[in-house]
This record gives sequence, structure tokens and C-alpha cells, in this order.
Amino acid sequence: MARILAIDYGTKRTGIAVTDELQIIASGLTTVNTGELLPFLERYFREEKVELVLVGEPKQKDGSASQSEVHIQEFLKSFSEKFPSMSVKRVDEAFTSKMAFQTMIDSGLKKKKRRDKALIDEISATIILQSYLYK
Repeated sequence: MARILAIDYGTKRTGIAVTDELQIIASGLTTVNTGELLPFLERYFREEKVELVLVGEPKQKDGSASQSEVHIQEFLKSFSEKFPSMSVKRVDEAFTSKMAFQTMIDSGLKKKKRRDKALIDEISATIILQSYLYK
């Protein structure tokens, strides 16, 4: 089997998480500067077999698209041009940043480490991936 990769897209940083090859366990992979995301994915896809990419879909409380959706759509267009055969699904990412922060607190991370926005993005991507796997 191949891995599933999840992306928590941000205009500055993007969190990335992946499954194991059996698609049982979701783990945070890294956070990359968004400007370096496509080259990073190209290298990763060369090294690892990935069958599906999940991209978080942020929404407002009323269910409408968030302001960042415009940037995500631009990314998705570039992604599909660069990787035309890669399957992409959107996954609701409601409250993943808050859940990531709470996860950091619950795991006993010190306050200084909890301010690490890159870690929050990586954990958010992991939560997106876990929510997909549980469904």
C-alpha cells in the first residue's frame, strides 16, 4: 500500500502529516515554508509512494469558505498542474488549530514550545489525517 499525506495549508507555513504504508497510523512529518511546498512534495513523492493527498478545508462558523480558501485554491491549481495523476481530497479542518494547541497542553509541553506555530501546523495536519482515517 501507499501512504496518505495531509496538508494544513497556510500562507506562510504548511503543516504536513503522513500515514504509515498500511494507512493505520497518522504522524506529523514536518512544517515547510509555503513557498517551498511544491518542491518539498516533489522530493517526497520521489522517495515515498503516496496514493492520496488530503488538503484541509477551512470554513467559517456559518459553514461558508474562509478567507484563506482563495490561497488554497491557487495552491490546488498549481498542485494539479505539477502532479496531475495524484488524487486529492478536501477534509474539513474546523478547529484543528485549537485542538492542536490543546494536544500540546495535554501532552505537557512547556509554554515556550507551545508558542511554536510550526509545531501547531504539523499537529493540525496530523489531526486532519486522523479525522479522515477514522471515517
